[in-house]
Amino acid sequence: MTLPLVIHPDVGTEIEEAAVWYEARRVGLGIEFIEAVDRALFDIAEAPGRSPIWSAPWRRAVLRRFPFVVFYEVDDARVVVMAVAHARRRPGYWVARRMPAEPG
Repeated sequence: MTLPLVIHPDVGTEIEEAAVWYEARRVGLGIEFIEAVDRALFDIAEAPGRSPIWSAPWRRAVLRRFPFVVFYEVDDARVVVMAVAHARRRPGYWVARRMPAEPG
């Protein structure tokens, strides 16, 4: 069952900063990082219960090849992605994040 992904606004910045860092190390590596994140997000949407629980209610999906983790929460109607975080730096920095209120 595919669920819609709702992505915290800070996640885009996290992905972009990491991609820029990787691209500076080797041309094309930043694109490979973005592709790895995209694959992980697709897999999460397709089977959100597949990844292990990190700390309830959060689940974590580890990226292949890169030391990053996608942290997310699943409810009945959607998957909320709260962070794409480096696995070895500032653990749990994102836990206090809240999703902005929906307009309207």
